Order: sequence, then structure tokens, then C-alpha cells
Amino acid sequence: MAAIKEPDDLDPKFFKPADAFFSAYGHLALTYDDVTLATCYSEVLPRDTQLETMLAEGLKLNIPVISSDMDTVTEARMAIAMALNGGLGLIHYNMPDRQQLSEVSRVKNNVHGLIQDPVKVAADQMIGDVLSLIEKKKFAFSTFPVVDGRGKLVGLLSGHVVKPRYAKRKVADALTPRGQVHTIDQKELGRDPIARADKFFTDHPGIHKLLVVDEQDHLHGLFTMSDVERITQERNAQFRPARDAHFRLLCGAAVSATRNAFGELDRNRILAHVGGLVERGVDVVAVSTAHGHSKGVGDAVRMLREAFPKLPIIAGNVTSSAGVEYLADAGADAIKVGQGPGSICTTRIVAGVGIPQLTALYIASRAAKKKRVTLLADGGIAKSGDVVKALTLAHAVICGGIFAGCPEAPGDVMEISGKLYKQYRGMGSLAAMKTGSAARYGHTPDPARKMAPEGVEALKEMTSSLDQVLTQLIGGIQSGMGYLGAPNLAQLREKARFIRVSPAGQREGEPHDVVELKTGT
Repeated sequence: MAAIKEPDDLDPKFFKPADAFFSAYGHLALTYDDVTLATCYSEVLPRDTQLETMLAEGLKLNIPVISSDMDTVTEARMAIAMALNGGLGLIHYNMPDRQQLSEVSRVKNNVHGLIQDPVKVAADQMIGDVLSLIEKKKFAFSTFPVVDGRGKLVGLLSGHVVKPRYAKRKVADALTPRGQVHTIDQKELGRDPIARADKFFTDHPGIHKLLVVDEQDHLHGLFTMSDVERITQERNAQFRPARDAHFRLLCGAAVSATRNAFGELDRNRILAHVGGLVERGVDVVAVSTAHGHSKGVGDAVRMLREAFPKLPIIAGNVTSSAGVEYLADAGADAIKVGQGPGSICTTRIVAGVGIPQLTALYIASRAAKKKRVTLLADGGIAKSGDVVKALTLAHAVICGGIFAGCPEAPGDVMEISGKLYKQYRGMGSLAAMKTGSAARYGHTPDPARKMAPEGVEALKEMTSSLDQVLTQLIGGIQSGMGYLGAPNLAQLREKARFIRVSPAGQREGEPHDVVELKTGT
């Protein structure tokens, strides 16, 4: 009896790699729910998958997730939470330049091992002045190094004495004198300052602050035991916080290709502002507009690349290979893909343009591979399965709506029928454009001029903390990688096989024929 041939050539007839699949559907634009991924043989457990992604030279994320540069999604609090979870936050530009600089500083100075420029006070100040400074700057700490006019260490003002009852006392009368303050010469820090500080705190029980000085006793930094312990613990975590070479949290900021009164690119303002961001330690800037395949965006990227050769630059948004090539040639390291997929975006309705996201990502990915730039899937993410599909073509995703209900997102909270909601609006909404984002869509914020809103104002029901939302999101990504036998994101892109899903197939994949009592969140 003849042996039965195993149908090992059957799967490829149905489940196709990206090139074959999207070429077959060149006449039809597809998005996430239009397709599903075929499972593969796997020896990979979800918990063992690696999610690191390199966006540009020197810019590595530990999870491939970025919070959107929207004014109801990302300011300092969200960016801090994203970086602590291994991702990145892009601080929006719908605010005065000085405020954005301040937001970046809050992220970069949040928690890191060596505070290189600690907030200092003078001996002749009053304790009341220090209390006012804490209130004005909203500091979460109350211990300060005390220096003289030349930056030489005088002592340490402990938080134990920074209280209203001592407001009329001078700092000089309440500080711990220099002779009792523990310090270390900066030359002794070596290649691993955190390990050196960790050893000091182990050897000196009860001491929580270590000041760094030079040979002339000038102050050069500050270690706190809580920061050092946190970083030491992070090294053993599966998804470590995203930090720069100085152990500071990663932070990105969006900028606009603004124009002056003559309609020309406002070179001086843009360069001055980005220069300020770089001084504050920003890790990446995003030239962020609705239409990235345009002269203004290209000119802005070229200008920034020339002025800041080593600064990672994100640019967008585009939905074509020509757009990717244009921005890559201008000097962008990463390209944002997406026009109209967001839950509060109406670009496709108002302007009649935009490509459904998965097809747009495939087309853009071919050009990105040729130009050796990274791709960011911006918008349209509603669930973790969408992220898995996006990462078969992109290097990271940018999310807005998923995070807009988190307590870390900016925006007013309101109660309706016993439920809590947060404000969420598109950057193309009328309110956002009046606040300052009109340039993003090629309009002027002048109310006397006509604006065509390309977004709506909405509400998002309050969700749990960003930590919990990301736990669910990352768990879903890891599950998807496990089903495809992909130990890392590069293998996910290599192993992905696509098939079209019918409307009935979409419904079948969701909970059905039950009374749902509890969701997975």
C-alpha cells in the first residue's frame, strides 16, 4: 500500500507571507480586523520572548510601545510611566515652548541613579523660601544640598527641618554642616557609578544621601539610596525601564514645522527650541504633522539633521513608500505611518484621504527596509492583537486611545451616571487646533480664519493605571509571539503569515452567544 503523502505544501496556498499576501490584495486596502495571522510550530513560551526594539542608533526601547504626542495623552506623568515600563512617551507640543521644556526636565530628572544637577539652596535663604520653592515647582522631595556662591558644598538641608514651623529660620541655622555630610570624589565613581553608590549605602546603614564632589569640594551630583535600590532591582526585571547612558528615563518630544508671518519655515524658533530640548536631555524629537510627505516637514527634518547630527529624529505621518523615502532622505531615523486610523480622527471623512492601516504599513515597510529606517505604526490600535499584527510590519506602535483613560494621561475627569470619564480629543479637533495644533494640519489658529477640523472631542471611560494596561497589552503581544514561534520581534516579522478574514470570521473571533460577565481587563 502506497504511503500517504503529508499535505506539507497545503498551508502555503492559504497562509502567505507579507509580500505574497498584500500583493494579492493590491486592489483592496486592509486594516487590522481584515486579516488574521496563522499559527506556526513553536518551542517559544510567551514569558521567554524578547521585546527590545532599536528605533535609532542609541535609542533602544525594552517594549515596542510609544504613547502618542496628543494633548490628552502624553505629558510628563505619562512619559515617566511609559519609560518606567520600558517604552517611550512623546510629549505633545500643544503648549508654550517653555512648558514643554519643563515637562521634558521632569521626566529626565525623575528617578535616576546620579542626579547630576541637583536642586540646591543657599545658606542665607529662609526655610520659608525653600517651602515656597517646593510648592511652586511641585517637588516630591525636601532635602537639598547647600552651596555657596561658587558652588562649593556648605552642608545638607534635611527634609526633617523643612517644615512650616521653621519657616522663619535661616538655612544656615538648620543645615547639617559639611563635616557631617557623606561625600565621594567623582574620580572614585569608576565605570559603574550605581554599583559604587550601592556599596556605599550597604557599608553605611542609615545613610540615604551621598553627595558627589570634586577635589575643590564643588558639588557635582547626588545619589539617593531609594533611586540606587530601584535601578539595582530593575536589572533583574524582565522589562527594564528605558534609560539613557546616564540612567535617566528616556523621553521624546514632538515639534511642529512652524512658519513665520511670511509663510516661511521659522528656522530660528525651531532650532532654538530643539536646542533647548537637547540641553534638557531629550532623547528623540518627532517632527509631527498630519501630512509628513510635504515640503515643510522635509525642510524641518533636513534643518534639524544638519544642526543636530546625532539626535534621533522621528517624522511623519505618511502612508506611502514615496513618503517614507522622502523623509528618510531628509534625515529621519524613524517614520510614523498612519493618516486617519485613530478613534477620534476624521481625516478620511473630512478630507477624503488616508489608507487603512495594515496596507499602509506594508507599503511603507518595503521602503523602510530599503532605506534602513525604522517604522512606527501610529493609530488604529484597539487591542493587543492589533499590536501583534502591526509589529509584523513595524518596529513599534504608537498608541493614543488605549492610554487616554489612564490616570497618568492629562485631561479633566468627570462623572456621568456614576462612571468616571476623561477628556479625549483628536489633535485635529477644533478645540485642540484653537489651543495650538492647527499647524499640524496646515491651518492657522486665528479664529477669524476658516479651519476644517479633522478630529472630534470625546470621552474615554477611566481605566486602571498605565502599569496594568501595559501588562495586558504586553501579555497579548507575548502570546501572539508564542503562537508564531517568534522569540523576538525580528522573528515575528519573518514568521508572520496572513490570511483574509470574512465578516463572519471576525464575529467568530470575538466573544459570542454568551452573557459576558467579566472581561480580561
